Amino acid sequence: MIHPSIGQRGSAEALIAVQTLSKVYPTVNGGYVHALDNVDIDIGEGEFVSIVGPSGCGKSTLLRIIAGLDVHDEGRLILAGRDIAGPSPDVGVVFQAANLLPWLTVRENVRLPLRVGGKKKQSGTSVDDLLAMTGLGEFGERYPYELSGGMQQRAGICRALARNPRILLMDEPFGALDALTRERMNLELQNIWQTHKKTVILITHSISEALFLGNRVIVMSARPGRIIADLKVDIPRPRSLDSIILHPEYARLSSEIRGLLNAQGEVE
Repeated sequence: MIHPSIGQRGSAEALIAVQTLSKVYPTVNGGYVHALDNVDIDIGEGEFVSIVGPSGCGKSTLLRIIAGLDVHDEGRLILAGRDIAGPSPDVGVVFQAANLLPWLTVRENVRLPLRVGGKKKQSGTSVDDLLAMTGLGEFGERYPYELSGGMQQRAGICRALARNPRILLMDEPFGALDALTRERMNLELQNIWQTHKKTVILITHSISEALFLGNRVIVMSARPGRIIADLKVDIPRPRSLDSIILHPEYARLSSEIRGLLNAQGEVE
């Protein structure tokens, strides 16, 4: 059954429009895996959307398709009025691993997208501003092995922002971090979003993280992934980790999302 909170499709102002999108992967034994089925999402300019769902439900597949790193089999995917046909300079991506090049300094890693093509708007000064904003201003000449996991992920976020993209896609970017570092990164990401007002899509396994960061939380079903709820998070910003858990909307939405995931046989 489709959750009654769904109703986001069809907005003329959508920056990203996912329309009846499906994806099937062939297997080595001649079978197939139906990863996504009839997915519909509209995301407006400047929104922060969190996506949660059971493991293997197609969350990362959906993100890769939006990033232009994978192709869909059915439906349409539209970015700023145009069908997505591959990677775009308007889209920055942050994965769970920072994937910094070990032979480059932090500053060189962040500048890498400017060297390989795409938008040329950002200068070295802008890169320095990004490093300063994320607390890495004194670490520009360090190498990745000299940074903690959280600092490496900050550098990865800076790199994704280096070309000044309109959209930031994040695939469980803090999943490998310890709890305290993850909380600090949640606060850091909220500050980045409030400063730059990018359109952000965050894949996460954490209900609390999804609610703390998102303006909306999209809940997906078990494979094949479908949208079973699209919930508005009506909690004022800036949010603090202590105060948000006392907000009645946090408790209500957390319980609702947990119930939806329990119905799928998994609580994230």
